[in-house]
Amino acid sequence: MSLDKEISRKSFLKIASLGGIGLCLGLFAADSKTHILTDEEIEAAIQSVELNAWVIIDTNGKITFVDHRAEMGQGSFHSVPQILAEELEVNLNDIHVIFGKGDKKYGNQVTGGSSTIRSNYKNFLKITATAREMLIAAAAVKWSADHSDCYAENGHVIHRPSGKKAHYGELVLAASKMPVPKDVKLKKRSDYKVIGKPSRRIDTKSKTNGSVTFGLDKKIPGMLYAAVERNPRLRGKVKSFDATEALKVPGVKKVFKIKMLVFKTYREGVAVVADNTYAALQGKKALKVVWDDTGFEHINTADIYKRQEENVRTKEGLSYKKQGDPDKILATAGKKIDVMYQTPYQSHYAMEPLNCIAHHQGDKVEIWGPIQAPDWVQDALSEELGLKRENVIVNMTFLGGGFGRKAFMDYPHEAAVISKEINAPVQVVWTREDDSTQGPYRPGITYRCEGVLINGKIEALKFRMSGQNNDHWREESAKTQANRSTSEGFLEPYFENIKNVSFAEVPFEIPIPSMWWRSVYASTNGFAYESFLDELSHEAGKDPLAFRREYLDERTHKLIDKLEEVSGWRKRKKNEGFGVAITECFASTVGHVVKVSKKPDGGVKIDKVWAVIDCGWYVNPDIIKAQVEGSVVMGLGAAAFHEITFKDGKTEQKNFYAYPMPRINDIPPIEVFVIDNDEDAGGVGEPGLPPLAPALTNAIFDLTGKRIRKLPFDLNKV
Repeated sequence: MSLDKEISRKSFLKIASLGGIGLCLGLFAADSKTHILTDEEIEAAIQSVELNAWVIIDTNGKITFVDHRAEMGQGSFHSVPQILAEELEVNLNDIHVIFGKGDKKYGNQVTGGSSTIRSNYKNFLKITATAREMLIAAAAVKWSADHSDCYAENGHVIHRPSGKKAHYGELVLAASKMPVPKDVKLKKRSDYKVIGKPSRRIDTKSKTNGSVTFGLDKKIPGMLYAAVERNPRLRGKVKSFDATEALKVPGVKKVFKIKMLVFKTYREGVAVVADNTYAALQGKKALKVVWDDTGFEHINTADIYKRQEENVRTKEGLSYKKQGDPDKILATAGKKIDVMYQTPYQSHYAMEPLNCIAHHQGDKVEIWGPIQAPDWVQDALSEELGLKRENVIVNMTFLGGGFGRKAFMDYPHEAAVISKEINAPVQVVWTREDDSTQGPYRPGITYRCEGVLINGKIEALKFRMSGQNNDHWREESAKTQANRSTSEGFLEPYFENIKNVSFAEVPFEIPIPSMWWRSVYASTNGFAYESFLDELSHEAGKDPLAFRREYLDERTHKLIDKLEEVSGWRKRKKNEGFGVAITECFASTVGHVVKVSKKPDGGVKIDKVWAVIDCGWYVNPDIIKAQVEGSVVMGLGAAAFHEITFKDGKTEQKNFYAYPMPRINDIPPIEVFVIDNDEDAGGVGEPGLPPLAPALTNAIFDLTGKRIRKLPFDLNKV
C-alpha cells in the first residue's frame, strides 16, 4: 500500500497559521486507498475537522481521529483508536475521537456486517505507522542524528544516544515536509503493547455520567418536535383526518399529512408538530384518522408459513449453489431425512427508539441523529428532495443500539419532509409502539432440509428456504436470482468435504417490510442448518462434535478442541443435556456449547453457555467477549422469548409487554474464549448470535429426546 502524494509545504504553513493543525493524514478515499489531503481538503479541514476520516496531529501534539462509522455499542469508538495508539506510539487516552459527517470521500460509511475493523485495520495500521516514521524523520533532521538512533514513545520522539526528546507537536510542521515513506515496516504481533490487550473503553465514562450525546439528546436552536401517526397496515393511505382535538393540546402548532419512502413504496401518515415532545405525542393520540387500506393484502402469520411450507414442498426454487448431484442421490436413496425448520419475524427493538433531527433550508438539508449509514441517507434524500448530494449534510450521534434498523432511510426522510413543510428544524421521535408496529423486520423463513447418510457419512444435502429477500429494495435481480445469503452461516469447509450439496431459494413476497437484523440470514440459516446436522449425527449414531469434525478443516478443529476443553464435553453425565452449533458469519467462526437440565417444576433450565470465537487478528478481547455475550442474550430472546406476528395486516406486538425481553435472571452464565492465530481479522459484533438457537435446541434434544424445529418456543413447556 503506497501513499498517493506528499503534502505541500504551503498547505501545512496555512494550517499552522489558521488552525493549529500540523499533520493531517487521510485514512480513506472512495477507492479505499490511503490518501493524503489536498490543499482544498486541508482548507476545508480548517473549517470543519469532520470533513473526512483523518488522523490529525496539531502543533500542541493533540491527536484527533475522525470516525467515519457509527458507534452503536459495538465498541469501534474504542477499538479503532486502540489500533492508532499502537503504531503511532501514543497513549490511547490522549486520542480525541469525533464523528465524521456523511461524505463520499470516505467510501463506504455503512456500519454493518461487522466490518469496521475487519475491512480497514490494515489501512489503519499502515497510515499511523507512516505518520510515526515521518515524525521520527523530522526529529532526526532536527538533531542531525541517524534515523535508526531515534524512536517514538508516548507521543514523543526520543534520541537514544543522548536522551533528547521532542513531542509530536514540536515536529509536525517539519514532518509534513518529509518524504512519505513507501514501505513502512509494521510491528510484529508479538511486539504489540496496546492491540490485543484488554482496556477500559474510552466512551464508558461519558455514557455513564450522562455527558454523551445520543440522538434523543441532540438539540439545535429553534427546534420543534414532531410525532407521526402512521398507518398500522404499513401500505395504506390517509383517507381523511380530523385534527380538531389535536390542535387543542397546549403546545401543538400544526397538523398535516405526509408521506415518506419505505423501500420502493411510500408510507403515509399525519404529522403533529409542537414545541415539545410530550405535546406532540399527546396531539398524536388525539388525532382521528380514517385509513384507505385497499389495494394490498391484509396478511396473517398463519398464511405466511402455510405458503412458505407449500413453496419448499412443491418448488425447486432458484438455485444458489450446487455441487455434485444431490437430487439423484435423494431420489434413489432407500432412506433419507426430510424435515422443515421455521424461524419467526423479529423486531430490532433497539433500546433507543428511532429519532431524527432535520433542518430543511431551501437548497440544502441538514440531518442529526443515530444513523448507521450516512452515505445512504445522502443518496436517498438527494433523490427524494431533489437536492445536490453535497447539500445533504448528515451528522452522526451515538446510537443506543441499531442492529441494522438504523441503516435505513425512512426516518431521516420523514424528518426532512416535516422540516420542509414547517420551514424550521424539527426532531421526530418514534414511540416504542411506532418502532414495533412499523418494521422493517427480520423476515420469518421456512426451510426444508433433506439429507442422505451412507455408512454413517453424509452423502448428500439439499436445502431450500422460502422467506422475504432483504435485497429486494436495492437490486432488481432479487426477484430472479437466488438470495445471495442462502448459505450464509454454513461453514465453508463443508463444501470441500461433502460432495453433493445444494442450496436454493423459493421466492416469497408479501406487503411486510423486511431488512437486516443482527447477523442477517445467519441468524435464521444457522438454526436450520446446524440443527439438521445434529439430526444427521444422531441418525449416524455419532457424537455431534466428532461428526462435524469429519467435515471441517484444521482451523475449525482447533475451535472444536477448545469447545471440548472448556465445556467438559467429553465428561458429560447422564441427566445433563449438551448441545453444540458452529456457524460462520462475516469472516468469523463461532461455536457454542449449551448445557441444560430439567427444572423440578417442569421445563428446562439453561445451566451455562460456552462460546469460542475465531475472529483472526483482533484488537480488544474484552470488547469481543462483551459482544459475544450480548449476542447470546439477543439470540436467546429470539429463540425462546419473542416474535412478531400479524393479524389482518397489523402487527400484534406493540411494546415489551407483548414482546418480552430476557430478564437478568433468565441469562445463564456465559464464558467466552477467543482463539489466537495469524489469520485476517473477522467481524465481532454479530457472529456470536447464530449458534445460540441451534446449540440450545440441540441440548434440549440431548436431554429430552424432543426435537424443536420451530422458533420461538417456551423453555417452561419443553
